[in-house]
Amino acid sequence: MLIAGTTTQASVSFSAIVADGDSPSDAEIMLRAKTGDQSAFDYLVQKYRRPMVSFMYRMARNTAAAEDLAQEVFLRVYRSRTSYEASAKFTTWLYRIATNLAVNHARDTRHERPEVQVSLDEPDEESGTTLELPDGSLTAEQAMVRRERMLAIRSKVEALPDQQRLAVIMHKYQQMDYKQIAEVLKKSESATKSLLFRAYETLREQLKEFV
Repeated sequence: MLIAGTTTQASVSFSAIVADGDSPSDAEIMLRAKTGDQSAFDYLVQKYRRPMVSFMYRMARNTAAAEDLAQEVFLRVYRSRTSYEASAKFTTWLYRIATNLAVNHARDTRHERPEVQVSLDEPDEESGTTLELPDGSLTAEQAMVRRERMLAIRSKVEALPDQQRLAVIMHKYQQMDYKQIAEVLKKSESATKSLLFRAYETLREQLKEFV
């Protein structure tokens, strides 16, 4: 397996590239991988493996599927390395590949989705409001209410249109800003803000009894 084959040795062998104190960008590292530097590619896999598995888990709602999809992302990156051009941020290119895979997988398995652990505790950048109450010591009754709320959130996030769901996941869980999301989805920033606004408004309206 491509991911399993990367170890801390990748960081060690790649240390010569970053040892000069002027760390190269991910795009520059990918250009090194393009020329055949395997340690550069291994470094990128190691750096982005966990974020990619997390992203895929929130789309696939299955740990094994998330690992497989992340593996496929890096396989596609590797296969496409010779045609890579640093015309955009490496993460933009990476998440475009991941998004295409995630959407296709979601559509193919829509009828067999298990529950997903979804939380929107982080305050929204625009309003400062949250969809979740803060954590704390809960009574049995409060725990039951919280469980109900979590199930409702899972269901409503799951029901969002694919583009809205992708945007929410990238915004809330991958800490990507509007510009990055716009580049991945190939939309303008204003269109991306509108997409997220509609998604959050839909969630707040449908979950207002829990807010």
